[in-house]
Amino acid sequence: MIYWIFLACAIVAEIIGTLSMKWASVSGTMSGNVVMLLMVTLSYILLSFAVKRVALGVAYALWEGIGILFITLFSVLWFDEPISVLKLSGLGLLVGGIILLKSGTVKKRRSPSSPVTGPTGRKHVVA
Repeated sequence: MIYWIFLACAIVAEIIGTLSMKWASVSGTMSGNVVMLLMVTLSYILLSFAVKRVALGVAYALWEGIGILFITLFSVLWFDEPISVLKLSGLGLLVGGIILLKSGTVKKRRSPSSPVTGPTGRKHVVA
């Protein structure tokens, strides 16, 4: 569960970082660039934690897909960027693809005799 929280926080950090980049470009201040650098760095760090237990393809698709969805939404609302039927269709396909990718991921099952890493990092067999 904690790995999904890492992923959610990585997505939020990516959204904030990308929107800060746009804000810096329209406002002319350097503070947006500093926020962007910090948030994008944090986003990658959190994503690296998330992929320890979340499948890489799913994690990356969610990270990028949800990020693009919200970045587009906030760009339209805050920066008056245009939205078209084609953009909306693309976002709809993106969401559909993420849903299909997530639903098509099968959780790997451990066999009863497979080695498990304990809290000390040593492997032991679960009987």
